[in-house]
Amino acid sequence: MKDITKKYTNGEVTIVWKPNVCVHSEVCFHGLPEVFNPKEKPWINAEGATTERIISQVKQCPSGALTYYLNADVEAEAGVAPVIEADSIVEPLPNGPLLVYGNILIKEADGHETHKNKVTAFCRCGASSNKPYCDGTHVKINFRDKPEQ
Repeated sequence: MKDITKKYTNGEVTIVWKPNVCVHSEVCFHGLPEVFNPKEKPWINAEGATTERIISQVKQCPSGALTYYLNADVEAEAGVAPVIEADSIVEPLPNGPLLVYGNILIKEADGHETHKNKVTAFCRCGASSNKPYCDGTHVKINFRDKPEQ
């Protein structure tokens, strides 16, 4: 799958969206619909809220598909998300993907290696068309950690 990155800015903050990382948790548009509206094109309106509200909402993205940088810091930061220096953390989301936080190297079946340094969402349902990564298919197939009894 093609590695796509899209950016949206209000002049003060730039929202960075990586659709291939998105697990479709819907946290963004339920928390700040005036900025994140999947029924609109483009679906992100960086002018829809204050910079502070945007930053607060983007920080809640469980997959890391949404990140941000302050435009004033772009030269110092080069627009790159910070590298996590801590040990890796693994967290299964209820009825969703396996989130891995930290610096990891992913070696795919074809031998291709990818470095990840923030949050990576791995498929747990087995139905992703972007394995080993989650593509949100768990929602469509109603994946559950434990079968209903």
